[in-house]
Amino acid sequence: MASIVKTLLPNRRATVAFVHDTVMAALSFGAAMGLRTGFDFSAEQVNVLVPGTILFTATAMAAFLAMRLYRGIWRYASLADLTALAKAVTVVIGLFALEMFVVNRLHGMPRSVPLINWFVLLAMLGGPRFVYRLIRDRRIDLTPGDDSAKVPVLLVGAGDEADLFVRALRKSAHAAYRPVGLLAEHAGRVGSVLHGVPVLGTVGELETVVAGLTGADRPSRLVLTKDDIKGAKVRDLLDMAQRLGLTLARVPRPDDLKSGVMDEVKTRPIAIEDLLGRPQQPLDRDAMTALVKGKRVLITGAGGSIGSELVRQVAAIGPAEVVLVENSEFALYQIDREVLETAHALPRHAVIADVRDRARMDQVFAHYKPQLVFHAAALKHVPLVEENPFEGILTNACGSRNVADACVAAGVEVMVMISTDKAVNPTNIMGATKRIAESYVQALDLARGEGEGTRFVTVRFGNVLGSTGSVVPLFQRQLAAGGPITVTHPDMTRYFMTIREAVELVLQASALGVSGHATDGKLFVLDMGEPVKIVDLARQMIRLAGLRPGRAPEGDIEIQFTGPRPGEKLYEEIFHGAEPPAPTRAPGVLLASPRTRDADPVRSHIDALERAARAEDLDALMVHIEALVPEYAPPADTGLA
Repeated sequence: MASIVKTLLPNRRATVAFVHDTVMAALSFGAAMGLRTGFDFSAEQVNVLVPGTILFTATAMAAFLAMRLYRGIWRYASLADLTALAKAVTVVIGLFALEMFVVNRLHGMPRSVPLINWFVLLAMLGGPRFVYRLIRDRRIDLTPGDDSAKVPVLLVGAGDEADLFVRALRKSAHAAYRPVGLLAEHAGRVGSVLHGVPVLGTVGELETVVAGLTGADRPSRLVLTKDDIKGAKVRDLLDMAQRLGLTLARVPRPDDLKSGVMDEVKTRPIAIEDLLGRPQQPLDRDAMTALVKGKRVLITGAGGSIGSELVRQVAAIGPAEVVLVENSEFALYQIDREVLETAHALPRHAVIADVRDRARMDQVFAHYKPQLVFHAAALKHVPLVEENPFEGILTNACGSRNVADACVAAGVEVMVMISTDKAVNPTNIMGATKRIAESYVQALDLARGEGEGTRFVTVRFGNVLGSTGSVVPLFQRQLAAGGPITVTHPDMTRYFMTIREAVELVLQASALGVSGHATDGKLFVLDMGEPVKIVDLARQMIRLAGLRPGRAPEGDIEIQFTGPRPGEKLYEEIFHGAEPPAPTRAPGVLLASPRTRDADPVRSHIDALERAARAEDLDALMVHIEALVPEYAPPADTGLA
């Protein structure tokens, strides 16, 4: 019996709610009789009142317990709870009317009493619940509050996300923000009110709206409520906010707001990705799944920026097993632990190995027999490779050859090589080494013809935000230190995309590459959108931090120009003049037809490059680089010309 009671009334609050409902049921029958008779009871009605109250109360207690009304939480009482109450009340009234008919044929009880009792009991059960919720949500605040300490904010967007945010602020006892108005995307909502917050104008009327808010209602922050506000819109709002002396932020994620458990509602900073605002490209998920699912997948450079994201996305698709190849023990440990936590059932192998070690590569491939290989291992930092040209050759050119040859020897179905826009008309060793690697795998792909053998797919793209050596983490560290932010040249531009987007498109391009022979020997180039000036990126990051670019006293963070570093170009290119791009059926992925060579001469030059690098013979190194990449044009002051 005790266990049954514990199931029906699981805690003290449920017991209190049950007692409350029992009392309300007992009172409701008399109230219904009184409303029907004007509280002028006849003798017959008095005789019915006491036993009727007892019978009604007992019936209600049994029905409430049987229908399990006490699993909900009063604080979160909702329309669903009201529906459950209505069903319970209907059952109680129906059973009671039947019982009274059996007992005394309803003698002494007016026939309209059950109907009146239905409304009375529903009001007496539901009313206290919703008053309690209003109090807990602070819509009825019985304690004096001080809103003057809260930050006044103006919300951009008057949709579902704004509704969730305002309601979350109402619930939170420690809310730091006070909405003073909303800006709608359409004029049709101007003049309406959302939970007491007025829609003051449209987004285009921002300056006028802010000018009309004075005193304590003048906003200090502009808060975006919609995640699809990105790119040019965010940049325009950031510029306007800067002029008006406002900071810019986003509301918390909808899942956080919907959870109902946030004690403190905090806005999110605007991410630099929001400013770039690249449109999301539709992806052929089925083709990407067919490429990876059920395959043994090996990823070189698995602990790097691109390699680790490849691991995450590949693991999510469902390969048969994944082999993580990395020469950094710490980086390998990190990504191995992440896969263990997020895809613990996936068979995985963490392999410490260097792509420069040919024998080790052959050994790894022969042992694990991968079907699909993503080659992301490379030295990518232009100035460092420029200072260490022999290491760049051994890793990027010779290492790529080692991986490609190991793929052929092990019968790998597909190898995907990750390349870079710096391979186009290179002015640095890093770009030249990646172009050599491109040439070799393209030559192998053409040598395969239409017969059996490893399919080689090359994917080229530009900079990714947040990667190792990216300017964004550097700028963030410089901002945290109070500046200055260093930019090499005022005209320096680069292509950017997020790591996640780049890897999604790599998988998309890889799926295209294995779909037929029309792409043999060609390479895929990801559409990087419009190039971004690095100095503009620096200014925007300063503004996102709520600061002003410039030297004191006019500004808060100074931008200093340090001059281009060895091997750097002011402008990057994604296509060579002899590589006319063509669209593919996948948006965001283009196809180039580069100059190709036979595999044997390229292999011979790479062998010579390896000998020169190990002997640290710079003159011999440059001879073979120029033979393989005739467009390579290092600046005269690098010492490599």
